[in-house]
Amino acid sequence: MSQDLADCTATELLALFKSGAASPVDAHAAVMRRIELHNPVLKAFCHLAHEVSAQSAIKSEAIWAEHRRSGAPVGALEGVPVSIKDIILTQGMPTLRGSHTVDADQPWEIDAPVTARLRDAGAVILGKTSTPEFGCKGETNSPRTGITRNPWNTAKTPGGSSGGTAAAVAAGMGPLSVGTDGAGSVRIPAAFCGNFGLKPSFGRVPAYPLSPFGSVAHLGPHAMSVRDAALMMNVMTQPDPRDWTSLPDDGVDYTRNLEKGIQGLRIAYSPALGCAKNIHPEVAAAVAQAATDMKALGAHVERADPGFEDPLEITTGLWFLGAWTVWNTFSPAQQAVTDPDFRAQAELGAQLSSLDIQKLNARRGLLGSHMRQWMKSSGHPQGFDLLITPAVSIPAFDAKPAGHSPMTPEAMLGWTPFSYPFNLTQQPACSIPCGLTSDGLPIGLQIVGPMFGDALVLRAARAYEKLRPITRPRLLQT
Repeated sequence: MSQDLADCTATELLALFKSGAASPVDAHAAVMRRIELHNPVLKAFCHLAHEVSAQSAIKSEAIWAEHRRSGAPVGALEGVPVSIKDIILTQGMPTLRGSHTVDADQPWEIDAPVTARLRDAGAVILGKTSTPEFGCKGETNSPRTGITRNPWNTAKTPGGSSGGTAAAVAAGMGPLSVGTDGAGSVRIPAAFCGNFGLKPSFGRVPAYPLSPFGSVAHLGPHAMSVRDAALMMNVMTQPDPRDWTSLPDDGVDYTRNLEKGIQGLRIAYSPALGCAKNIHPEVAAAVAQAATDMKALGAHVERADPGFEDPLEITTGLWFLGAWTVWNTFSPAQQAVTDPDFRAQAELGAQLSSLDIQKLNARRGLLGSHMRQWMKSSGHPQGFDLLITPAVSIPAFDAKPAGHSPMTPEAMLGWTPFSYPFNLTQQPACSIPCGLTSDGLPIGLQIVGPMFGDALVLRAARAYEKLRPITRPRLLQT
């Protein structure tokens, strides 16, 4: 074949497997070559299961051969290479959470729900992608795994905390990967690395064990196409009784209405959410053009702000409490080897009283209620179907080691004011590339849907993707 299989989407691979033009073994070999070439610099993977994944690919090749002979069923992702963020339990592979506090030498016998569903669907699990310690920040560095880098410019961060996931997908080191998002950790790296990342409605993708950071934490897909993310959602959203917060099966096929377009939808374009500051001018311009593009696609696009104050204090307060909770499970020896950024977050969490936390949760409840009423799904005739904003207010910044700057709420998340509000409200939101800066760095457009409107977010993203296709990093094209 003239095309490198490592550059194929999952959708393309499945078509090739079905026709017999390529096999899962071929795809696995191509992806492994790409990993061997780029992972030493990017450090997107912190664990590779080469032999196990190779055997899985051989098994999938036999399943596809039988399908072509007899029509026997195949899994929804049969033979497609997938990676899992190193926060998510994966049977037979260590889940170290980017931390020296976790002992790698122990039985790893449990699949988290999302891992189990991907395995059931026939996906070939390549390994684990890098994360900052416990997913604690919007860049990917840790004392355990070092610095993960951006495939568009290796001097830059891929974002975080799902930075390894986004870098792997963008670089062709597997077409699909699973990330987590507690304050933007899927959407930030998707924006910085120029791929598609979705934070589903809270509870739509089951989790186990539940995050110590509480009900702001979501699991979502990363891919180089919206259709691939929809394929993943069909698999990942299957309920699991271990997660008592998970939603019941809604019976939705997330690929079904992808091509329906956005004609007639009412979309709010909010360039700053009414409260964000210091937005990079090239980011602002690219998102403004995306709003114009969506209008050209037939949507009714209106400039409107949702009308809330910056909830940074709510987000970081609840996050620091989670860090303090985890910190208190450590021995003194473990505390001594933590990431200085995580230690600083825990120390800030220790300063919060129970009354402080109650007040933060009350403010969060008001925000969530406000946004549900503001969106059209509430039945309000003047509500909006969707909200579009920048995904992140700046392009990717320099990659640096853990502890490079003092930890404050502003340093942690002040540069990504568009992401964390929608963890607090639990709404679905995605980042899709909408251009490049003059320095060649990706810019992300955020599409926010009403609660439980995951399929609508995917549909709108697909309409935009058809106009502005997602591309690979130029670094990999030279």
